[in-house]
Order: sequence, then structure tokens, then C-alpha cells
Amino acid sequence: MSPRIILFLILGLDATVLFYEVSTISITVNEANLLYHSHSFIHYITEFSLTLFGHNDYALRLPMVLFNLLSILLLYSVSKPYVKRDTDRLWLVFVYSLLPGVMSAALLVNSAGFIIFSLFLLLFLYQRDSRLLPLFLVLLVWVDGAYSMLYFALLVYAFNRDHKYYMVLNAILLVVSYTLFSFDTMGRPSGHFLDTLGLYATIFSPVIFIFLVYVLYRKMVTKEQDITLYISGIVFVLSLLLSFRQTIHIEDFAPYMMLLLPLAAQTFFSSYRVRLREFRGRYRMLLTVGFILLAMHFFLLLFNKALYLALDDPHRHFAYKTHIVKELASTLKIEGINCVSAQRENLQMRLRFYGIGECDAHVLYEVPSDIDADVTIRYFGKKVAAFNVTNSPI
Repeated sequence: MSPRIILFLILGLDATVLFYEVSTISITVNEANLLYHSHSFIHYITEFSLTLFGHNDYALRLPMVLFNLLSILLLYSVSKPYVKRDTDRLWLVFVYSLLPGVMSAALLVNSAGFIIFSLFLLLFLYQRDSRLLPLFLVLLVWVDGAYSMLYFALLVYAFNRDHKYYMVLNAILLVVSYTLFSFDTMGRPSGHFLDTLGLYATIFSPVIFIFLVYVLYRKMVTKEQDITLYISGIVFVLSLLLSFRQTIHIEDFAPYMMLLLPLAAQTFFSSYRVRLREFRGRYRMLLTVGFILLAMHFFLLLFNKALYLALDDPHRHFAYKTHIVKELASTLKIEGINCVSAQRENLQMRLRFYGIGECDAHVLYEVPSDIDADVTIRYFGKKVAAFNVTNSPI
């Protein structure tokens, strides 16, 4: 079977899994805030999709799914200078599509999915020495404040390579980005270093994250001059330094580590093949353990609602914030209730997306899931949420 056919099979499988997941989750608080109280680039893309395809979950998440599919195509292309064999590049994009952080970025409406796509596109333009590269960098400055770290990394890279034009350009863009978006350094200093490492390990799965850090350290020690190494390394170190002082938004930092994947694949395959078969045991074990953990993470995300069966408190479920509301809105509509006054503003905002407006006629409030209620949400027969609806006195 040709590599192109296998690549498109991977894309088809990825799209199928993602659209299935879209059917199982509800809009989150952060997504509702972005949709109703934001004027970001992602907000306008999402609004355009909703206008074009209707007000539903698929239209809400379609831009993120498309960015993910395009990222896979770009990764396959930009990895060619690092990984020569088509089969190795196919393994790389397959592993990439299974990463927990990639799946989350492809489903949740935030900047992470677009940042990953834009970084691969940046590398694509750089490898071809495209004249569009400076224009692309200028356009990104208006998109998100997370690109400030990209400009800083590229400034260091240009300085070390003595590229005066890109030194000046990235210095200007860094100042503009900081002026437009600034950085949140307020509040009481507190350490979150271990939490940040834990988030990275969750996003990439532990074995792959450890290997990425190993590749980063090994290449930096040998002073290799690779643009992906500069961008990923500098942003990763910045995230760790900032985590000593404050909680960081991991979705602004983790996408930059994705650029390291082609270099990591090159390191793994070259180290594996340079050894005789009898000395490849460690690498086979690393690959096997890494793939098993990756598969476990994948199926855990895919069928995460089954975890409610093992939890006494449904609120402890890691994806609880992406559940409940769609089913709640459907039940309210069946009962002929099209507007409520929810006790929590966040819940009111999420219900708004599913056509439940705000009014004083009905008061909606959550009750403990172990008591009888007007509205009960169940997954796999397990009661996970309960709500009462009362009529307001006139």
C-alpha cells in the first residue's frame, strides 16, 4: 500500500474518532466565555463556522478538527528532512495523532490547536525559504499573545546565526506582541514546577515526554543549530522558569514542544538502526512501553464516561467539566422548558449555547446526585448529576 493511501487512512481514522468525541462532550465554561465574551482570532473563526454550519457542537469544533488534520499533513511534510523513510514518517504522524494533548487541542475550542498548526506551517515555510515567512510572522502577532515566546526564541536563533534582518523583525514583533497582549504576572508568587511537569507528561504521555526532554538536552549539549531545537527548548525552559513563580497556561507553552517531534523521531530511528539487532532491546522496550501507555491514554479519553462507574463522586472525573450540559438542555426542552434562571452563571452561559435562554419563570439548581430530582443525568446507568426546576412566584 502506498504511503499516501496510509496517510489518508490515518487522517480518516483521526477525523472519525474526533467527530465521535464531539458527539459525547458539551461546551465548557472556557469555550462559552470565548464564544460570548471574547474578541480573539479563535472567536471569529468559531463564529464563522457556527454561522455557516448552524448552531451545534460539530460546527463549534469543526475549525479545531480541521486545524488538527492540516497539522498532520504538515508534520508529514516537515519531518522529511529529519526522517527519510516514508514508513518512519507515517509512524510519526500516527503517534502524533494519538497524543492526549493533540486530541484535546483538536476538540476543545482554544488557541492550542491553531498554535500547533501555525508552528508546523512556519517550519514548512522556513524549510522552503519562502518569501511569505516574514509576512506570516507579522500576521501571527495579531492572533494571540502566546506568540511572544516564538518571537523571543526566533530572536535568539537569528542572533546566533547572525541573521540581522530576522533579529530586527522578531525584536519589533516581540515588543508589539507584549504591548498588545502583555503577560499576567500579578498575584502572590507560588511554585508550580512539579504541576507543570505533570501537565507536560499528561499531554505527551510520560515516556514520550521523557524522551523529548532527553533529545532536547542531548541536542543542546552538542550545540546543534536547528530551528526546532531553539523554539522548543527556549519556550520549554521559559515555561519551567515561570512555573517557579506562578501557574502558567499550559496551552500557550505545550504546542511549542510539538516542533521537537521530527527531531525526536530522527534521534530514535537513527539510534535504533545504528545498532545490531541483538543490541536493540532497550529501544524495542522503550517503543513498546511508550506505545502501550499511549494506547491506554487514547482509549481512556475515547471512553472516558465509563470511568463514572468507578467513581463515588462524579465531580472527581477529569472530564466532568465537558459533560452534563448538553443532556441537561435536551431534557429541559423535552419538558417544555426553554429558559431558566440558573444559580450558577457559568451553567447559564453554557445552557445558552444549547438554546436554553435566561428568564425568571423557572429556577434551576443542582442537587446532590444521590437524591430524587426533576432532571437526572446518567451515563452507563450511573447517576452523575441531578437538578431541580422550580417555578418562580409571580
